[in-house]
Amino acid sequence: MNTRIFYAALFSFLFTSCIKDEPLNMECDILSAWVEGEEYTPYFYHETDMRIEDIASNRNKIAFVTRSLTGLPKIRVYFSLTPGATIEPASGSEQDFSDGPIIYTVTSEDGAYTRQYAITFQEAQQKTHYQYDFEHFELGKYYNWYEMDNYIGRQDIWATGNPGFAIANAKNSPEDYPSVVEKNGFRGNGVRLTTCDAGSLARILKKPIAAGNLYLGKFNTDKVMSNSVEATEMGIPFAQEPVKVTGYYKYRPGERFTDKNMTVVPNRTDSASIYAVLYPNKDNNGKSIVLNGGNVLTHPSIVRIAQVEKLPATDQWTRFEMTFKGNEHIDGKRLYNRGYNLALVFSSSKTGNLFEGAIGSTLYIDNVEIFTKEQH
Repeated sequence: MNTRIFYAALFSFLFTSCIKDEPLNMECDILSAWVEGEEYTPYFYHETDMRIEDIASNRNKIAFVTRSLTGLPKIRVYFSLTPGATIEPASGSEQDFSDGPIIYTVTSEDGAYTRQYAITFQEAQQKTHYQYDFEHFELGKYYNWYEMDNYIGRQDIWATGNPGFAIANAKNSPEDYPSVVEKNGFRGNGVRLTTCDAGSLARILKKPIAAGNLYLGKFNTDKVMSNSVEATEMGIPFAQEPVKVTGYYKYRPGERFTDKNMTVVPNRTDSASIYAVLYPNKDNNGKSIVLNGGNVLTHPSIVRIAQVEKLPATDQWTRFEMTFKGNEHIDGKRLYNRGYNLALVFSSSKTGNLFEGAIGSTLYIDNVEIFTKEQH
């Protein structure tokens, strides 16, 4: 009996020691932030504007985009944090954001580290000209691009297929992904998009290539395995009627064009694609519309479309320009309320969404500008 008691006490001591030796988390990051409550929805263009997900670890400013700050009530903002971390003011506490940012302090589980975040609400800026130089990016397993706005701060409006490529090619270096930074851009940094071998698993699934792409929108990793084409959710809310898009490119097609079975297609040369579409982001019943790589050029809801008809191979930075066409009526009130999405897409293989193309095809992009009806 005494022996059993001894071993029970020893086990309890060792188990407790293991728990005590477990290091406490040193991270102190906000992972997501959101606003809850129907009383707040009139202040936002879309319910999705009330939630900010996948907040990068290097961000220290989080801005919610609103219709107007006039009459903005006190608001409760909720946060998800790294495990064990705490936040002050408390998550869900009522705060007055009408006079500017509120500083929140996140403390790590071990109490040794803190980070401060400026949480703010900003009116949407109705710009008439948009310029993208691709100088803002972060590097993890692969490259991600974002924009910086003087009023709102960081805007994660660009997406690529890199997250999908990572699933089957996690050991690849960032430079071996389809979408990477080009250090010798037209001015400063640009983007290099390359059609790559998607790996052995992808070949079994008849998805043997991964075209390098960059587009306005987001990549939904939840849809990668079920329908990888639908994972490319294209378009961001836009409040002006686009007129034209300009920029600079270089292009080199790969040597062998193959189909989804990796069978070489004789006498066929790969080609790149650059295009943009404007479409309503809700139907007449209020149901969300999100176009993807499979229907972004064919969906009946499209009201304006622009395409670069030819992209000749060139090793020199060459200017491109495409004009929006279409006779469909654009509702001015819907436009003002950001009820349309604009998708702008670049791809190293025009039929990459069908998993056809030439491995090695490379499209370079830089200094892209969007002009709207007010200025062109």
